[in-house]
Amino acid sequence: MEEQELPYTLINVIGGLGGIYEDHVEFLEKHLKLIPMKDFLENKETLRHKIQAVFVWMHKPVINRELLQTLPNLKVIVNSGAGIDHFDLKLIFSFGVKLANTPLAVTNATADLGMTLMLASARRIVEGHQISVSPDTKHFRADWLGEEVTGATLGIIGMGTIGYKVAQRAKAFEMKILYHNRNRRKEADEQAVGAHYCHKMEELLQQSDFVMLVVNLTPQTHKLIGEKELKLMKPTATLINICRGQVVDQDALVNALQNGVIKAAALDVTYPEPLPRDHPLLQLKNCIITPHIGSATSQTRFLMMRNMVESVLAAVQGLPVPNEVQG
Repeated sequence: MEEQELPYTLINVIGGLGGIYEDHVEFLEKHLKLIPMKDFLENKETLRHKIQAVFVWMHKPVINRELLQTLPNLKVIVNSGAGIDHFDLKLIFSFGVKLANTPLAVTNATADLGMTLMLASARRIVEGHQISVSPDTKHFRADWLGEEVTGATLGIIGMGTIGYKVAQRAKAFEMKILYHNRNRRKEADEQAVGAHYCHKMEELLQQSDFVMLVVNLTPQTHKLIGEKELKLMKPTATLINICRGQVVDQDALVNALQNGVIKAAALDVTYPEPLPRDHPLLQLKNCIITPHIGSATSQTRFLMMRNMVESVLAAVQGLPVPNEVQG
């Protein structure tokens, strides 16, 4: 493409805490004409008819009715990551605008983090590090023990692409794999990883040593895990959440962790993010929290960006849009 033909693409900002990565800009500018929000607001009447795409990186810019009404020639919104719960899909589609995300790009990194959290919690890695570097440590206790992952039972709630990637990794740890999903996977898929389907989530909760949440956030999965579900879990079990914080009733989780209803939790997601600094989850030794880093590797973030560019180019050329979200 010649430079003048590059699709005008609205972004939030380059650099900073939530901006497009500066080392992505060279690639992006080969394919897109980037319009930062500040420039757009200063030259709205000139630019509003030229914008054909909005590049939503880490939930910014926010897509609302006012913005959609301002961009009469908008063809596509592309989103970093797999989750789309921050979009009003009905609103977007009512303007005839397409939406695309990057579900395949994030699968390996997110599955890796799920395994990382499981291992770190089981072997008490965070506590162990704190003991090892503490100036008060004079010796290492021989009775400071964790739990075995190899041979344990892993229950995966949400056996989509990421959940299946987790199962593939868990198989290498010789784990017994249970899963609950809206739809049962093909028998060949189950056999490949040795996974057993639980028609009822309650069955999975009662049997699992580790329960990993890998579902999309929908009205049906909001607070999917609450007081009742936590009480069904083994008192020796660990809950791992790598999807969305709202899938878990956090008040119920605090109570369960404080009172020995379950042994531990390992969370890459909470609500809100970050938690208030006085939140009780932050005070619990049996809870590991990471800052929503499922896709946060340099390789995955670059792949996400490339996928988003491909979706923009397809949309403005009238071609089928890769990873298009269906209404």
